[in-house]
Amino acid sequence: MRALPKILVVDDDPVVGKSFNRVLTNKGYVVITAQNAQEALTKLQEGGYDAVFTDIKMPGMDGLELAERVKAKQPWTPVVIVTGYGTAANEARAKAAGVSAFLQKPLTPEMIEDSALYALRETAPAPAETMVAPPPAAPVEAVAIEQVVKENLLKNIALFMLAPFIGLVYAVLLPFVGIGILTQMAVKALVAKVPAAGTALAFLKNVGKFIAAPFIGLAFIVLLPFVGAAMLAWMGVRGLVTKARVE
Repeated sequence: MRALPKILVVDDDPVVGKSFNRVLTNKGYVVITAQNAQEALTKLQEGGYDAVFTDIKMPGMDGLELAERVKAKQPWTPVVIVTGYGTAANEARAKAAGVSAFLQKPLTPEMIEDSALYALRETAPAPAETMVAPPPAAPVEAVAIEQVVKENLLKNIALFMLAPFIGLVYAVLLPFVGIGILTQMAVKALVAKVPAAGTALAFLKNVGKFIAAPFIGLAFIVLLPFVGAAMLAWMGVRGLVTKARVE
């Protein structure tokens, strides 16, 4: 079982220590106070602390010197400066000593809690349960084979669905195609034997187009729904194939 975080608060004003104790104790921290830097050093030698919060102006050794000594002996221990006398020089010295944060008084409960969380996060190791190994990458060949199988399956389904429509189109068009081929062969043979028949054939050709026009229109009307259904089915199959590739 992991021990509770232990915080050392160094300030000659007992109100500050009480404020830290009131805010952090309810959050699962153990708060120990010291009235001056020398007392703080003694307590640091007696037991380990997870973080140190110290004022600057105190009798004897000031908080900046205390921070420098703590970081020199225990560089892994976060130190936070808490003061009402913040200056640019003090902040520069604190940063040079390696402190974690520089807080200005008066402090609010939110500032105390947030600064404690920030200081502990600097040195706390990641929990073992969060260190989850990434899943092994799937072999490229296996992924490629699976993708090909999916595509072939979708294509076979599409062909199965389109087969009746394709057969119907062939059944409707095949007689017309056969008659057209036979007629073309007969016309060529007649023109080759009787050149004068070309004019008459041209006339008959126009008459044939006129007669065939209604049937051609009827064929378009009959086949158009099947062609549209086939196009929609093909578009649906392509959409499924594209989705399978993305997944």
